Amino acid sequence: MGYALDNLFTTLESFDPPSTPAFEIRVIPVHNLYVKSMVAAAVRSPFSQNSTGLVPQLNGTPMSTYEIGFTPGKGASFVRAFDNAEGSKGHSGLYQFGASYNPGKFTSPTSATPQSGNYLLYWMASQALWRVDPKEGKGLDATFAYDWSPPNMNRNNTMLTAGLRFKEPLPVGFHNTMSLGYVRNNLSSQFLQPGMPAFKTEHGVEFNSLLDVLPMLLVQPVVQYYANVGGGAHRAVVFGFRTKVEF
Repeated sequence: MGYALDNLFTTLESFDPPSTPAFEIRVIPVHNLYVKSMVAAAVRSPFSQNSTGLVPQLNGTPMSTYEIGFTPGKGASFVRAFDNAEGSKGHSGLYQFGASYNPGKFTSPTSATPQSGNYLLYWMASQALWRVDPKEGKGLDATFAYDWSPPNMNRNNTMLTAGLRFKEPLPVGFHNTMSLGYVRNNLSSQFLQPGMPAFKTEHGVEFNSLLDVLPMLLVQPVVQYYANVGGGAHRAVVFGFRTKVEF
């Protein structure tokens, strides 16, 4: 929750571990506002051409992403997209609007000829609801995000996420965060095959905990429950474990 929307991959954005080369420029015209732009190599099969993400591969269509963000209560130069309680001191919220565009060829169920260009629009917000101490990061945050992409070119064309994040709930000597989130995923009816029943809206609930157990190591166990998997009637439970090294 509060990291990135899955639908950003509809325009083939770069992600870890099979990262692709990218270049970003960020400008802060005023204290609480930033504008940034990025150009990245959009690769359709990143795992097959860069399985570790360590060796840059200079191929793929150059795609662009643009974002504007506003953060009341804290300078825009200090805000991070994925933060712990220590980095949230003095941070009351972050509001983002962005768009990504890939000029490559994409297939559409309504046309036999590949079409040029695909794009996505997104809105994201994170707001502090309550703090034990107004000058500290311990407390409760709310998150919300929504994105949209053209339904004639993207099967998963809209996604909504909402959640709560409790920072420092455990009385331990290291930073910790617990999050509860909800995801709603709509599938485009234009991708239905003849004779198939209409897609059902997918729903997901997630609970995860981010533990900063060592100065450079974070661990994040997670459990997720999904209803109407793939737009059908199936259900699924997913358990996961993620580690992150920062230095």
